[in-house]
Amino acid sequence: MGRPRKHNPTIPAHIDQSMLPKGVYWDSSGNGRWYVRATGKAVMVAGPKAQLSDLHAIIEQRAGGAERGTVGHYIQRFHASSKFRQLSPRTQSDYKRQADIVSAYITPLGVPLSAILVARLNATGIQRIIDKLDEAGTPTKANHLLRYMRRVFSHAVRHEGLAENPAKGVEQAKERGRTGMPSLSAYGKVLTFARDRAQRDAHTAGSVAPYLPHLMLIANTCRLRGIEVVTLTDAHATGEGVRSNRRKGSRDNVTAWTPALRAAWDALVAIRSAAWERNKRPVPLRAEDRPLIVAQSGSALSKSGLDTSWQRMMTLAVKAETITDAERFTLHGLKHRGITDSADKASGGHRTEAMRQRYDHALPVVEPSRTSEFSGEFSGAAKSGSATD
Repeated sequence: MGRPRKHNPTIPAHIDQSMLPKGVYWDSSGNGRWYVRATGKAVMVAGPKAQLSDLHAIIEQRAGGAERGTVGHYIQRFHASSKFRQLSPRTQSDYKRQADIVSAYITPLGVPLSAILVARLNATGIQRIIDKLDEAGTPTKANHLLRYMRRVFSHAVRHEGLAENPAKGVEQAKERGRTGMPSLSAYGKVLTFARDRAQRDAHTAGSVAPYLPHLMLIANTCRLRGIEVVTLTDAHATGEGVRSNRRKGSRDNVTAWTPALRAAWDALVAIRSAAWERNKRPVPLRAEDRPLIVAQSGSALSKSGLDTSWQRMMTLAVKAETITDAERFTLHGLKHRGITDSADKASGGHRTEAMRQRYDHALPVVEPSRTSEFSGEFSGAAKSGSATD
C-alpha cells in the first residue's frame, strides 16, 4: 500500500478524503476540478460537485469496466446479453454508437453520464439531457438516445434487478418533418448520373453499382422502401406487373408494367445472370429463391450494402456538381416521390388516411371560399367606413 494521502483543506467538504480512489487528484484552481494523469498529462474527469461514488465509477470505467449500478454498468450488461446478440448487425452497430454518446456526455456534475449511478437518475434529469440536445439543434439525436436509454434500463428492470426505468415518461424532442423526397429536377439529374456512372467498370474512379439506376426507377414507380426493393425476387414478377412485398402492415398491390418498368426489371435480371455466370453460381430452381438484385459476388444484395452504395453515389453526384448538397435525397424519398406523383394516393399500400397524407406532398388546388362572391360588397363597406362581423 502507498502512503496515505495528506488532508487537503481545499477538497469539497462532502468528499471523505480517506475513501478517495487511487489515481484521482484534486486541482483547487478556479472552481476546482478532479483529474487523472494520462500519458503524462492531467485530464479533467469531474467538476467540484462530483460525489465520491462518481469518482469511484470514473476510475472503474477508465480501467475498462463499469462500477455496478452505474449507467455504464447496465449498458455493458445489456450489450453482453442474448437479447443484444439477437439484434441485427446494423442495430448492434447503432447501439454501440449510442453507448459512445453516453460515455462522452458530461453531466452538470462534470462527470460522464456513463459513470452516474442510475439510482441518482430520474425522469427529470434525463429530460434535461434530451432538452439540451434538442436545444443544440439535434432533436433526432436526442430521441435516438432516449429510445436507447429506455431499452437499456428496461432490460435492467427485467434482468438486472433495477427497481424502475428512469427514462420512462420522458418526453421526446419535437423533430422537424423531413421526408428526403427529391424534387423532380434532382431525381432526373441523379437518375441520369447513375445511368452514366453505372457504365464504368466496377471499382474504377467515379463508378457506381450497375443496379442503382434500375433500382431507383423500380423504387419510385412501385413506391417501395429500400428493404422492399432488395428483397424482390422473380416470384414478384407477375403477368400484370410487379407485386409488392410491403412491410409495416402496408397492403400489398401490383404495379402494372410500363415499358420503363419492364426494361429496368430485365436489366437487373441480366446483371444478376452475368454475376452468377462470372462466379459460377448455380441458378435456384424456385422463383422465390432467385433475388432480383445481387452484389458482385452474386449473393443477394443486403440492405446495408445498398445503403453504402447509395450514400457513395450521392457523394459522387454532389462532388461532380450534378446536384447541390441541399438537393441530396434519401432512398426512402423515392417512395414519397412516387406516391406524390400518383393519382391514387393509396398506391403506396398505406391503410390509414394519415399515412397517405404523410407521403403525399402535392400542393392541392382548391376552390375559392364562397364569401369571395361578396367581395364587392365588402370593398364598398370598407370605403364607407362601416364594419361587419
